[in-house]
Amino acid sequence: MTNPAEELLDVVDAEDRVIGTTTRPVAYRDGLTHRCVFILVRDPKGRIFTHRRSAQKLFAPSAYDCFVGGVVASGETYPQAAVREAEEELGVSGIEPRPLFKFLYSDGDRMSWFCDMYEAVWDGPVSPQVEEVDWHDWLTEEELAQRLTEWEFVPDGLEAWRRYREFRAS
Repeated sequence: MTNPAEELLDVVDAEDRVIGTTTRPVAYRDGLTHRCVFILVRDPKGRIFTHRRSAQKLFAPSAYDCFVGGVVASGETYPQAAVREAEEELGVSGIEPRPLFKFLYSDGDRMSWFCDMYEAVWDGPVSPQVEEVDWHDWLTEEELAQRLTEWEFVPDGLEAWRRYREFRAS
């Protein structure tokens, strides 16, 4: 696994066009817009893979998330990143994320990134990376809705979940 502090990622403009390259810590520190992928992974029963992020994460350590994913590496496409991130975080191979939609996330202050959303079904065991995931389980949508009121979730994941539900309802 690559050290997140050394990963290179593309800096993009408001139209998602590459305008430079930097490391993840610099992008976060300087509020540079970059690219991420979010994959909602369900099992065949429709339950959603939910996890608590490692305390060592640079963004939202120890927060919960109902998406797997992460930053798109410099020169990597969104679809390539979706497969890589899903396989890395779940500890699987052969997953096939289906693209849904893209949006620009902003924390309202200075951090922003384009989020390319995907959905996948995984019918098999998972072995999440211990460097990425401290806890995981498969939750029904009802269980997830309850946990969203009880647990601290990553802010971009909350926004992605809201948009996912709107997308599904349309």
